[in-house]
Amino acid sequence: MIAALKWIGGPTLLAVALIGSAIVAGRAPAQPETVDPDAWLQPEDVLAQADDGVTAPAPAPAEAAPEAIAAAPVEDAPLVIKRILPIAGPIKYGEWHWDDEGVPQGPLVITVDLDARVLSVFRDGYEIGAAAVLIGTPDHPTPLGTFPILTKERHNISEKYGDAPMPWTMRLTWDGVAIHGGSTVQNGYASHGCVSAPDDFVSRLYAEASKGDRVIITKGVNAGIGTPLAG
Repeated sequence: MIAALKWIGGPTLLAVALIGSAIVAGRAPAQPETVDPDAWLQPEDVLAQADDGVTAPAPAPAEAAPEAIAAAPVEDAPLVIKRILPIAGPIKYGEWHWDDEGVPQGPLVITVDLDARVLSVFRDGYEIGAAAVLIGTPDHPTPLGTFPILTKERHNISEKYGDAPMPWTMRLTWDGVAIHGGSTVQNGYASHGCVSAPDDFVSRLYAEASKGDRVIITKGVNAGIGTPLAG
């Protein structure tokens, strides 16, 4: 895999964002005017005594305070790709990579590209894992789209496929499509529509993922730094 080019789950084209900065100039306050304290009040400024028959004017009504302007709601910024793992050359069957050192906590998004046959794991937009995977055949295709993880089943046995062991299952559909381990991930093998990853990799993914995390399955889609991770 070329580090600068990668599918969304495989090589991506890196984009560079330029960030500008602004400088706000300060301003010193004006000096206060000197006031003679003896000149504050004059005799004519003093209110008349009560027996002078003079009625003090009623104070002017206070002006109503202007209504506070409601702040416009700030929408959550979309989750975008912030880092791609520096993997040299294309990922081969059985190969996987994982590096989450120093990566902050945040939303987890999993991408699978069917052309690249690569699954990538992004946490807070940082790619922390990538592996070559098995996908479905033309007769039993892996579906495209965005899927939440519906269930997690550590020791799943497939009743649909002859009690085949499918450890670390993360179910994507109720008709049998899932990410799981337990398969031989090498050239010449395929699945019945599931995404099968090496056990050592999928066990890490299983520990990281939660129900509801999004899995985006695409076909031949390129993405790069700054690309939204939305399906």
